[in-house]
Amino acid sequence: MKSQRPKLHVEKELSWLSFNERVLQEAADKSVPIVERVRFLGIFSNNLDEFFRVRVANVRRRILIEKEKSKREKTKELLSAIQNKVLKLQKDFDDIYMEIIIGLARHNIFLINDTQLSESHGRWLRKYFRDNILPHIAPIIVTNSIDLAQVLKDDLTYLVIALKSQDKVEYALIEVPSDRVSRFVNLPHEKGRKKKSMILLDNIIRYCLDDIFQGFFEYDSATAYSMKMTRDADFDLSEDVDLSILEQMSDGLKQRLTGKPVRFVHDREMPDSMIEFIKYKLGIVSYDSVIPGGRYHNFKDFIGFPNVGRAYLENKKLRALDCADFDRHTHSFEAISAKDILLYYPYHKFRYFTDFLRQAAFDPAVKTIKISIYRVATKSQVIKSLIDAAENGKQVTVIVELRARFDEEANIDWARELTESGVKVDFGVPSLKCHTKLCQVARLEGNELAYYSHVGTGNFHEKTARIYTDFSLFTKNPEINEEVINAFDFIQNAYKRYRFKHLIISPNDTRRRIYKLIDQEIEFANQNKKSEIFIKVNNLVDTGLVNKLYAASNAGVKIRMIIRGMCSLVPGVPGHSQNIQAISIVDRFLEHPRVFAFHAGGRRDVFISSADWMTRNIDHRVEVGCPIYDETHKKTILGIMELQWSDRAKARVIDKEQTNPYNPRGNRKKIRSQIVIHDYLKSIEEKSKNRGKQSDS
Repeated sequence: MKSQRPKLHVEKELSWLSFNERVLQEAADKSVPIVERVRFLGIFSNNLDEFFRVRVANVRRRILIEKEKSKREKTKELLSAIQNKVLKLQKDFDDIYMEIIIGLARHNIFLINDTQLSESHGRWLRKYFRDNILPHIAPIIVTNSIDLAQVLKDDLTYLVIALKSQDKVEYALIEVPSDRVSRFVNLPHEKGRKKKSMILLDNIIRYCLDDIFQGFFEYDSATAYSMKMTRDADFDLSEDVDLSILEQMSDGLKQRLTGKPVRFVHDREMPDSMIEFIKYKLGIVSYDSVIPGGRYHNFKDFIGFPNVGRAYLENKKLRALDCADFDRHTHSFEAISAKDILLYYPYHKFRYFTDFLRQAAFDPAVKTIKISIYRVATKSQVIKSLIDAAENGKQVTVIVELRARFDEEANIDWARELTESGVKVDFGVPSLKCHTKLCQVARLEGNELAYYSHVGTGNFHEKTARIYTDFSLFTKNPEINEEVINAFDFIQNAYKRYRFKHLIISPNDTRRRIYKLIDQEIEFANQNKKSEIFIKVNNLVDTGLVNKLYAASNAGVKIRMIIRGMCSLVPGVPGHSQNIQAISIVDRFLEHPRVFAFHAGGRRDVFISSADWMTRNIDHRVEVGCPIYDETHKKTILGIMELQWSDRAKARVIDKEQTNPYNPRGNRKKIRSQIVIHDYLKSIEEKSKNRGKQSDS
């Protein structure tokens, strides 16, 4: 009998669902403060929304292509596996939600519904509804002339209302206006009671249905059930040469607003007749996802669930660290001139980067500033400093990536504001997303221009810098800076070709350089020398890189991987990946850096990068990786990764079954890496501060 060939490639969509299951594990974990558990439900829900808008929509398009070309319906089998996994996760989600509601009640926090209101709360709510909510309510009356699929928004919950009289049923939909009114409403404290009561916006509308419809419709009863629709988020850019890229992107966003539905989630108590009616009106077909759920949808709002109880019901804040290498100097340029500086957010304060730009904006010696923008905060200090710099006569160039998914509209607005303020705005290579995290300042020192560069793994975004872990390198190294100049020139003039010795640039040579680094370890292994690869990325799904790692494993290279999200590689398969181990860490901060470390015969080659190990990042985007030459910084990065590898609280093992078992503790100390890393970096900063005091004395 022929032995079955082991599975060596996990479909990225199923691997992504395995990642989101790890997020759901955090909501289920009783050791996590209960308010944080609620917020993890919101993160899980928000993730799943994007999954359907992007990945499931793509699978759906592939099915149509296979059908058109009469190919084997392999992708249809994948969609079926996705739907089965999602249904299981939805059931787990609903069970965890009910468990959390009971847990909140134990802390005197009651999330009540419209049937549990006291008389006094009912009176208060009707007035609150009329004053604060009713002005935002305009029901959609479903008639034959209404194209529901075109009218509904895909980022909001709707209540489907059945207005029943003796001889007929009329349907209406009410948008739950959580983008204009808080989803959570605290009810007034009732005398003599300790409990704090809160009600969802959805339930307030349910309670006040008569205030909406009476006088306009005759009905005997009004019942409401929740639903949510998710659209395909992809869109095509116009090829009309007369349109600017800004106009093309604006047209594309309009396409997204009316994209085809790919998911219909409904209250599982919704009557079958109502489900069939909505499916018909939305044009839901057999390979679209129809998912029964609980009473509430659009749980992404729960990311901001308020803590109305004691402080211990949410995570204790970790105080962001000061950086001694910056603080001992008068200004940023003096500090970076002294040595390369490495920051690790959110453990370090992001203000060191905003100070770097703010100082550059008014420093008379600064002549030019260049930066690439992918995502920025709503009230961006970064943008303000760039505008200030232009107003001060600096030459400011900003590469704005208009196709940053779900930030397109914001980036279009920023591009217009920057242009109107005198900033030169460039949109990079038309066919490639620019995902770099680069900034460079040119400063006149003596009679020559000196260059200061930032190369990082995360966006220039004040908000995410408080919740995403990312590395930032500030350097005056002339060779690195020369290559950053060339990188910006390539982004603006893609026809130019440069050879990079230090930086690793996509799409030019990332694949070749990483292959070469892996081959170097294979060669060491073949010579019976120590060989090791240690990588940390968000996603590993590129087939070429996966196969190259399999080859390295077979040669005897020891490979460790910390992968937050998707992982197509299957670790621990005899004869293929027996030397590969992989873990994923999901905790209070989102793990976001990309680090590639190679033993390199004891030299230890370490790179930080903006690029995940995905085909799109390697071959179809502009990405930048940077070597770490400072031995102290190299030691810091590797020390952080070793602490993460030792995590026995929040690390899960990535295995062939995708079951997400926690990293076994055995007799080891229970290490929670995200907390221990704060202590590790704090110790480094204190030693650096003390060395600075000694040198001053």
